[in-house]
Amino acid sequence: MVARVRCPTGSRSNDRIAGRGGPITETPSLADLLRRHRRAARLTLEQLAEAAAVSARTLSDVERGRSTGPQHRTVTAIAGALALSEEDRRQLIELARDGRLRDRWTRPTGLCELPSSVADFTGRAAELAWIDGLVHAESLPGVPLVGLITGSAGLGKTAFAVRAAHVLRSGFPGGVFFLDLLGMSPRPLAVDDALALLLGALGVSEPQLPADTLGRASLYRARTRDQGILVVLDNVASEEQVRPLLPGGGRAGALVTSRRLLAGLEGVRRLALGPLQPTEATELLSGIVGERSTTDGESALARLAQLSGGLPLALRIIGNRLVSRPGWSTADLAARLSDERRRLDQLKAGDLKIANAFAMSYEQLPGSARRVFRRLGAVPGHDFDAVLAAVAGDTSIEDSWDALDELVDLGLLQDTGSGRYRLHDLVGLFARDRLQREETAPERTAVTDRTTAWLLDMAITAGRWFEPAYGSPQGPDPELLELASLDEADRWLRANADNWLAALRTAAAEGRHTAVLDCAESMHWYSDRWIHAPHWHEVFSLGAAAAAALGDLPQHATQLNYVAWVYMIPLRDPETGLRHARAALEIAERGEVTAQIAWAHQYAGIALRSLGRLGEGAVESRQAAELFSRLGDMDSYTSCVTNVGHCMHGSGRYAEGLLHYGEVLDVLDDAQSGMTPSIAALARPHALGYYGWCLKELGRRAEAIAALTEATELLTAFDANFRQGQFLESLADLLAQDGQGEESRRTYARAADMYERTGDEEAGRRCAALSGGPAPDTP
Repeated sequence: MVARVRCPTGSRSNDRIAGRGGPITETPSLADLLRRHRRAARLTLEQLAEAAAVSARTLSDVERGRSTGPQHRTVTAIAGALALSEEDRRQLIELARDGRLRDRWTRPTGLCELPSSVADFTGRAAELAWIDGLVHAESLPGVPLVGLITGSAGLGKTAFAVRAAHVLRSGFPGGVFFLDLLGMSPRPLAVDDALALLLGALGVSEPQLPADTLGRASLYRARTRDQGILVVLDNVASEEQVRPLLPGGGRAGALVTSRRLLAGLEGVRRLALGPLQPTEATELLSGIVGERSTTDGESALARLAQLSGGLPLALRIIGNRLVSRPGWSTADLAARLSDERRRLDQLKAGDLKIANAFAMSYEQLPGSARRVFRRLGAVPGHDFDAVLAAVAGDTSIEDSWDALDELVDLGLLQDTGSGRYRLHDLVGLFARDRLQREETAPERTAVTDRTTAWLLDMAITAGRWFEPAYGSPQGPDPELLELASLDEADRWLRANADNWLAALRTAAAEGRHTAVLDCAESMHWYSDRWIHAPHWHEVFSLGAAAAAALGDLPQHATQLNYVAWVYMIPLRDPETGLRHARAALEIAERGEVTAQIAWAHQYAGIALRSLGRLGEGAVESRQAAELFSRLGDMDSYTSCVTNVGHCMHGSGRYAEGLLHYGEVLDVLDDAQSGMTPSIAALARPHALGYYGWCLKELGRRAEAIAALTEATELLTAFDANFRQGQFLESLADLLAQDGQGEESRRTYARAADMYERTGDEEAGRRCAALSGGPAPDTP
């Protein structure tokens, strides 16, 4: 406990306040007086707070002028801790009393009154902490503390700002004010009228109001500068509307809410509200429905919260509907909302309607931006870029950027910060609704056809970048988007996977078989690069169905072979893969397609090996190797010889396996072999790894370590796959046997990470334990 501290001997605190022992010429403010007494006592804020048993924040608010009328017991405790003289004590107490009286009588009641906070307000703990930090942060002289809260319709900006203002109320003895600026209405509140209302709330009578805007703004700044007030300026339309309404600095602060970003405002701190997290959304819904939350069950409410997209307004509507209709079951309402075509219509309760909230923002847009917005409803994926928006909107890339800026500014569009944009689920439904209502059937069809065709053409172009025969293919509209490298093609395919895959489904449903087949075929080589993507089974199955519909036997066999590959490599279901390989073989033989006959044998060989039927697998792969050798296809030949090596290794015939892997490495080392360079680059580390496995089993440890080390180093240039994990685990084991414990543990850690990335949780935990580190997180 800090002891009471008296002023230094021979000096009274009033002497220090007056300066050089002279009389006090004017009454100091409570803030100045307290600060001078504390400094004279040589105490920090924290020391005085401890001695007086009050919070350091309370003292800080008084010294900074935020609190001009603290409670009597607080002031007496401070005076006692400072051991003030009777005269100094009386002055401190009187200044605090005057501040309390001034706070009570200077504000007329009923003007710009802060609304009540909703009783079931839920969540936003991090955002409220941000506001608290903003208000209690140090500010530059003359600079008001302004927090700008932005977000789309329905996110609860007003409710949040009101809640924050109530929480902060005790720190603003001059009062807390609220003003709706009607920013989304056809006629936002004029600045003159807003200033008149705020000045009236501050005690300025109508005859005292200056006639012009500049005069009113100047008076408002003067009145707010020295008063500890907080003003909530809600629903702001523009920077021009709100600038004159910001307080004049000093102890005043403001919370501003707007659907627009108000990027032109200077010196403000920004908080972008997002949807509630699932747990917070469920909690809010539970608070609204009250007792029904226990009878309906948390899982049913969680489903409704999910359908709301975390929008507080949608949750309020859902909760009010349930409360007002006790006979409704939560499951029935969830079933209604699950139908996307009717969801917007269901999200209404009395005068609350989610579509109306979105419509207010939509009506603020210029015609060109409205057209782009509603046509974005035809984009099939979860997100998009400006190029795809230009395609859907049938506009230039420059106009697309302008429209997207407008939509982001109004909160109708989320900017992910990586050049991609996203519509909230409910906003996306609203966009589709506007498209349905405002454009004709032929116009809607044209939007969908144009978007689908462009996405398929771009996917085919990007996929063909990975097929050696195509070189550097050109896209459907080079002026709009031109891919210049493999990496760019790869990035486009990954970023737009939801979009081009949805376009592929649409084309298949519409019977556009040639386009579907072209797209599926273009993905063959690329699928080796993104081997664990979840959609290859669907892509190649749609390709097989399209080829069958076209009566194209070679392509039907080809696509079925691709499906067999998917089942055996990414999906690891060899039984199903074998059935597809047999089906492909039957069609390929019927069409006399030698290459696909060979591939069917090879995929059957891989499947049989995986099923433990190693002798049969080796026979199938040898047949395939012979056919590919006749065709001069050394890329495929090495693949078949590799699988024969696997069968030998799996049978314990390691020396024979070593011979087959060695043959593959010899072909890879032969510059005249005719192998495709990209395939050779990927085949080499795998062949080295398999070679290393056989060396390990043959007891040739040093050679095995060298082969596996080179293999794992080469594989770092490629996407993660399960083989990398297996090679790393084998290498770690060999290093441990070789007495290289530290290097072994590091290699086990790398193996654990690789297994985690490829979805093998059990292997990941095993290697993590051997590395001495924690097991990788699991979903």
